Amino acid sequence: MIHSDLINRLFELKDEKYRLLQIRTIPSVDPDSIIGVRTPELRSLAREIKGTELADEILRSFDHQYFEEDQIHAFLISLEKDIDKCFDELDLFLPYVDNWATCDQMIPKAFAKNHALLIPKVNEWITSGHLYEVRFAIKILMDHFLDDDFDISYPERISDIRTDEYYLQMMIAWYFATALTKQYESTVSYMEEHRLDSVIHKMTVRKVCDSFRIPDDRKKYIKSL
Repeated sequence: MIHSDLINRLFELKDEKYRLLQIRTIPSVDPDSIIGVRTPELRSLAREIKGTELADEILRSFDHQYFEEDQIHAFLISLEKDIDKCFDELDLFLPYVDNWATCDQMIPKAFAKNHALLIPKVNEWITSGHLYEVRFAIKILMDHFLDDDFDISYPERISDIRTDEYYLQMMIAWYFATALTKQYESTVSYMEEHRLDSVIHKMTVRKVCDSFRIPDDRKKYIKSL
């Protein structure tokens, strides 16, 4: 498969209703760049071309014409099992990520068994000043460091972030709502002491109330704060 064949394939997989949904839910992306291909199809295409010259071409390009190319780029990185190669690809690609979907759906397999190596990279990304690098770093802390490898320094660091960026505020709220599910005793004080920005505090309360994993009595208490 060559690049033009890939684009033709993407248009063959186009779902107009899904495209309109994406335009509404990912407003930071140019609507004209959205073809409307569902995520499972894009993941399948990434698996199909992995290791080919086409995959290398995509990974070396950062001015993709279509949103779906960005997604395939993210999914190719997610398939990389070598942690050092994965870090290299992320360092190249993350500065070009411009939407929450590409950021959040990029879930590298290499991360699961390399937690010790992740934290230094998280420290780089969370201080980068780039919206989606910071969001990506917080999501890593949410996905990988709220269980056995939890450390109170992680929510401490995230709680200090002050931002007017909606997609970063929402990620911080998502982190704390998840933390209140998995590490309640360690993190409820952030709500009790109003240590989060007021906007993020309210977002977190809403996410907690929407959660199916937090008991009703805790929801009621957090809502009262």
